[in-house]
Amino acid sequence: MPDKTRSDEGHAMSAGGEGGTKAILAALGANTGIAITKFIAYLFSGSSSMLAESVHSVADAGNQGLLLLGGKRARRVADQEHPFGYGRERYLFAFIVAIVLFSVGGVFSVYEGVHKLQHPEPIETPWLPILVLAIAIVLETLSLRTALRESAPFRRDVSLMTFIRRAKSPELPVVLLEDIAALAGLVLALVGVSTAIVTGNGIYDGIGTVAIGVLLVVVALILGVEIGSLIVGEGASAADLTAIREAIEGTAGMVRIFHLRTLYLGPEELLVGVKIGVPDAAEAVEIAELIDRVEARVRARVPAARVIYIEPDIARNRARAGTEAFPADGR
Repeated sequence: MPDKTRSDEGHAMSAGGEGGTKAILAALGANTGIAITKFIAYLFSGSSSMLAESVHSVADAGNQGLLLLGGKRARRVADQEHPFGYGRERYLFAFIVAIVLFSVGGVFSVYEGVHKLQHPEPIETPWLPILVLAIAIVLETLSLRTALRESAPFRRDVSLMTFIRRAKSPELPVVLLEDIAALAGLVLALVGVSTAIVTGNGIYDGIGTVAIGVLLVVVALILGVEIGSLIVGEGASAADLTAIREAIEGTAGMVRIFHLRTLYLGPEELLVGVKIGVPDAAEAVEIAELIDRVEARVRARVPAARVIYIEPDIARNRARAGTEAFPADGR
């Protein structure tokens, strides 16, 4: 009987399209509203932490727009120039999100914080930034709750960090990281602004701003590394790779696997290339039927395996010649 647990774990890492869209829309609405209120608070209070948080929210709202655009472009039909489709555009736009988060959010916040440290100023209308930050924390918490709820069916028993590192669909991990960073940034801003108000020393506002910038730079680097790996090209998860191998080896008429390669063409589309050994006395019709059975079994175990290329070879002769170029797991 197929090991459904392992197959489901692999599916969890590659799923999340619809749930990702819901989380993106929730985050887009929250960040747009938060950005407006933060800018108003900054104009009345002059707090650099509020300015940094305003720019952060604008960047986040723009990032959600980029994710939606990437998802739309990825749905384009395959053509002669891109015969495997445009699914990996979702990775490209997610990487642009990391760049925006690093430059617009992180670097700007560090710059503004350093400027504030060099020229500290008292915070005017102190109650306003406190109120806005409190409202923003509530809205970001709701956005994060939506992202966690939408990712729960795909994470299952997998930890949050493992899901972010291994997921093949970039939208949910990006929104989760952004929301977590946004909440942490709001807390840092609240601490910096509150301390500046209590002490009357604007330097604490600058310290909070620098801390926000460093946080965003770290999150952007983490996001860039993970998405960059997807752009370069990742294969199936260990669970899916095991399920694929077991499906092939368990097919009637199969002799052995010479080598197996997998590659994600997009978050929900996995390419499988395999060279299999068939009996040296097998006829063309038998080999064709064997290939059909292998394809059916692989797709039943791993639905994301939509593109499958199978090359048959004579098992006995290759084994004698010792020409197995790759191990069966494709590593």
